[in-house]
Amino acid sequence: MAPSTTPNVVFILVDNCGWGDFSCYGGTVPTPRIDSLAADGMRLNNYTVEAQCTPTRSAILTGRLPVRSGTTKVPLPGQGDSGLAPWEYTLAELCSDAGYATGAFGKWHLGETPGRLPTDQGFDEWFGIKNSSDEAGYSSYTRFGELGYPEPQWWEGVKDEPVTAAGVFDRQAKDLGDEKITARTVDFIRRHAEAQKPFFAYAALLQIHPPVGVHPDFKHTSGGGLYADCLTEIDFRVGEILDAINAAGIAQNTIVVFSSDNATSPLKCSDGGSNGPWRGDFFNPPFEGSYRVSALIRWPDHIPAGRQSQELLSAVDWLPTLAGLAGQSLRVPTDRPVDGVDAAEHLLGKQDTSGRDAVLYFGLDGRLMSVKWKNFKVVFRKSDAIGEPITDVQLPMVFNLIGDPGERFNLWEVSMDMGWVMRPVLEQIAQFQQSVAEYPNIATGEDFKGYTSPP
Repeated sequence: MAPSTTPNVVFILVDNCGWGDFSCYGGTVPTPRIDSLAADGMRLNNYTVEAQCTPTRSAILTGRLPVRSGTTKVPLPGQGDSGLAPWEYTLAELCSDAGYATGAFGKWHLGETPGRLPTDQGFDEWFGIKNSSDEAGYSSYTRFGELGYPEPQWWEGVKDEPVTAAGVFDRQAKDLGDEKITARTVDFIRRHAEAQKPFFAYAALLQIHPPVGVHPDFKHTSGGGLYADCLTEIDFRVGEILDAINAAGIAQNTIVVFSSDNATSPLKCSDGGSNGPWRGDFFNPPFEGSYRVSALIRWPDHIPAGRQSQELLSAVDWLPTLAGLAGQSLRVPTDRPVDGVDAAEHLLGKQDTSGRDAVLYFGLDGRLMSVKWKNFKVVFRKSDAIGEPITDVQLPMVFNLIGDPGERFNLWEVSMDMGWVMRPVLEQIAQFQQSVAEYPNIATGEDFKGYTSPP
């Protein structure tokens, strides 16, 4: 059997790491393996995600704004069905339909009921947790045990079969979790490289989501405290995956993406974290410190090495962009609005621009928070802290992110001559509203069956 010329895709997603955490982004903890992705590929400096874990993962895997999919916020226990409707078409399904083997390893957080699990959404195999890693702390509370609910579990399964429990997921299991997730990812890569079959591996690591802990092998190894130890472990796990790709002899034919799902937060359970020069943190939407995170992509001999991009890119762009990089084998669906742009030509160095001029940011309630247009941010609503409400502003705030990355100077207060910026911003909003009128948004938990009459 001849080696496949279709590129493999390995997508490594870390949890709640800040834009400035990794040393290639100016962080103070050495992360040489992650830095190698920047050196050998492209560093995205203007990449943004969504407000929480669930919406970001939804955006990555569907190419659609989470407000369209009913995935605008993290579901709470007891709230009923949530996550991606079975109708949604994921990056895994797109790859599977093109003949790829697909595997998901780690955190899912896009539905915990049959029909909404990874093996129902295009993945041939899965090992991980259904929801979020904060569940690791549940069993440490006596009252939780008194409720009689089962302890959170690891899960595993294959397509077309029910998933099964694979061990208790408690604090100790969480600390050992990324070792297990990485080992499964490495085995998947090895198996399919040997079979010379193209594959999509989605490795969703647990670090550094609270409750914060670290594998014993990395405790007190960084010299910088627990958070720094976690960054050291992440770098090691990324290195294990890169080593597996190299050992299989497939580096030249494998696209590697590395990113975080959300920014870091100032929770007192950690002792570090940096969102770089950007204002705010995980709990301060819609400021840049809440949405802008690190993102790296490597594809040797295709994506020129050592480049950086200041172009706008968003989590919804991965599906069409990876399809564009892979060529005609991956076909983006046309029966629904796909919000992502295909930035493949930009990543390949063939085009200066990404094709994206604006990003719309929505809150957990599905309402618009802000619009970023080119280098300007227009804020309609904001939140100042985790315990504070999202509030409307008296007049839209306007910031120039090039000269003011900390969003300190509202240009309405400085000059009062920024009204012209509202025109392109309102045009972006109007285009979205027109799209929603044609393709109504899916409600959270809805068993959506599809649009009856495409326009």
